[in-house]
Amino acid sequence: MTRSRPCRAEQALLNGTWVKLICGASNQDLLSIGDLCALYACAGVHCVDVAADPAVVREARAGLSWAKTHGAADVWLMVSVSDGRDAHFRKASFDPQQCPTSCPRPCMRVCPAEAIPSLPSTVGVDAARCYGCGRCLPACPLGLIVAHDHQQSREDLGSLLATLTPDAVEVHTAPGRGLEFSHTIDALLSTQQPLKRLAVSCGLEGHGLTTSLLAQELWQRYSVLRRHGLRPLWQLDGRPMSGDVGRGTARAAIQLWQSLRPMAPPGPLQLAGGTNASTWRLLQEAPHPMGWHPAGVAFGGQARALVQPWLQQALERGERLVDWPEGWAQALAQARTLVDPWLKARAGSPAC
Repeated sequence: MTRSRPCRAEQALLNGTWVKLICGASNQDLLSIGDLCALYACAGVHCVDVAADPAVVREARAGLSWAKTHGAADVWLMVSVSDGRDAHFRKASFDPQQCPTSCPRPCMRVCPAEAIPSLPSTVGVDAARCYGCGRCLPACPLGLIVAHDHQQSREDLGSLLATLTPDAVEVHTAPGRGLEFSHTIDALLSTQQPLKRLAVSCGLEGHGLTTSLLAQELWQRYSVLRRHGLRPLWQLDGRPMSGDVGRGTARAAIQLWQSLRPMAPPGPLQLAGGTNASTWRLLQEAPHPMGWHPAGVAFGGQARALVQPWLQQALERGERLVDWPEGWAQALAQARTLVDPWLKARAGSPAC
């Protein structure tokens, strides 16, 4: 009896060539999400991770469907949930009437989603575009910007998953929430919706953890997943999503993987949190002494920022990016600069 060949996404996890697009667990900018999913599917990602919102999932699927009719391979659709309060599940807001007219608007300049309009405006933050990165919070000289929790209740998760029918789910967790994590998994599986992977997202920063304590937390989560027969994918957040712009954040993500790998539970380890165009180059400069390499990478803020100029221009033109051939070609070329190095990696040693 011959064994079936792993699907494209699973093979990428084995080879260390896996790439995921993070659209944002709180991002509800539907036009942008559809174009982002289509664009990065054509660039070759294996998975797109979106908010657990029916309208968002519908738009993501439309983008993936468009990409497939234009030659893209199958792409997993993943939705993100949380077992408690989490920075990924929030929205920023403020009253623009309180802003002095002389303010240089640093909040607007630092927002990667262009969710803060220029004055005069009746809204401080476009809630649909905001994905909770938090860059605007310290930027306001008057401290006017606040963050609000934005996530689904655990009681609704089972019925929500049955409606969304994703290929995979990611659960954002934090230290000390083992029981909440277990209850969240129970809720997700209450409808018996099959999942190709159950991703777990956790990191060090903001939690006061050492690497060994993080490993203990992940082993606790692994015991829950194993009990349910779920296949884990560990997303290691090197830095919070509010700082994914330089070599330092890219290095932090790699260092977390290097230190955690010897003590991590079974399952692929994927880089995230601070990943950017520098991540691949730094990984080649400092290979792991045992010859191992990460299973792959997830790109969020930089993936959006790279193509935001064309998304914005398409909006100003009154059309979708997929319907603007010149802009599409330019944006796709940019997206490929981020994705191609990972897709072209040779798997000469095992991924973890």
